[in-house]
Amino acid sequence: MLDLSRQYEKIRPEILAAIEKVCASAHYVMGEDVGAFETELAAFTGATAAVGCASGTDALWLALVAAGVQPGDSVVSTPFSFFASASAIVRAGARPVFADIDPRTWNLDAVALAKTLRGERRAKLRAVLPVHLYGQCADMDALGEVAEEFGLVVIEDAAQAIGAEWNREQRGASKAESFKAGALGAAAAFSFYPTKNLSAYGDAGAVTTMDADWAEHMRRLRNHGSPRRYVHEEMGWNSRLDSIQAAILRVKLRYIAEWNEARRAKAAEYDRLLAGAGLVSAADAAGPLTLPWRDPRAWHVFHQYVVRVQRRDELRAFLAERGVASEVYYPIPLHLQSSFAYLGYREGDFPEAERAAREVLALPMFPELRGEEQESVVAAIAEFYG
Repeated sequence: MLDLSRQYEKIRPEILAAIEKVCASAHYVMGEDVGAFETELAAFTGATAAVGCASGTDALWLALVAAGVQPGDSVVSTPFSFFASASAIVRAGARPVFADIDPRTWNLDAVALAKTLRGERRAKLRAVLPVHLYGQCADMDALGEVAEEFGLVVIEDAAQAIGAEWNREQRGASKAESFKAGALGAAAAFSFYPTKNLSAYGDAGAVTTMDADWAEHMRRLRNHGSPRRYVHEEMGWNSRLDSIQAAILRVKLRYIAEWNEARRAKAAEYDRLLAGAGLVSAADAAGPLTLPWRDPRAWHVFHQYVVRVQRRDELRAFLAERGVASEVYYPIPLHLQSSFAYLGYREGDFPEAERAAREVLALPMFPELRGEEQESVVAAIAEFYG
């Protein structure tokens, strides 16, 4: 699915020099590289400020608390995402509320969101948390309108979407800072887990925000609620970003646009190969596989290349026998996880999310993926369905 060693070999001297600089400084936690990375990340996304932290999960929690989410509140999100999207809501003391997904993008559906909000009366609704799944921005125009109607704060889960864009053509190049994931809501959470498009060599995360006061609040929260040593104004957490990880991320941030372009090229090649093999469903022919749909308003960065397939689990086993990796993101929707049983949801409540969980399959995707490797992946899929 992913070979990080290929990337490392290309930037090895820069990475080692950055680590050596931190080690020589002997300033390992919240050193100068952390502040520099925050400044560079904010500039990259077009946000007002960025706050580094220990993980993408912590980033979600920091954003929610800064937004004023507290016990007794509800936060609406998608049931088709990684566990942290909802567990961070619980950690903030609130109740997760789910709405179904758009079957074409797998992102939170604005129509379903509005329907859910009109029927939700159990707790105070505070925020909506759309996830830019697989690297494609959710429909921020429609979701923003619904959020405004109900007076909700929009917090982006951009863990998979560093560099993704929304309404790029409509906004125009002169406003380049305003259309990237991370600057589309009041705040956004990013993960730099080693598998992400922009990845640390361990756990790391960050929050971007359009509100400077929120940023200062999150800086206190990540440091035990402390504005200065031994003074604790509120209950915070230990979620500081290590200097070495920040230094590594600073090196990699310089390459992220190039790497995202490479991912888009690999996705286009998969499209071509799969269609050429006669595997793709089209208007005039039924095939065993449906390609990912790109919203024309979105600039997809393909954290994952995900397709819908027939007989998914059989195909996965067949591919594994031939040395082809694949993965399912995600096999169990959040509303059916046993840890969320107390919410009272049942199978059938979110049919599109449940169908996606049965049908989606992620194929190998990373910038250094070779053309012959993609050809072997598609050949194995064609052999299975042949």
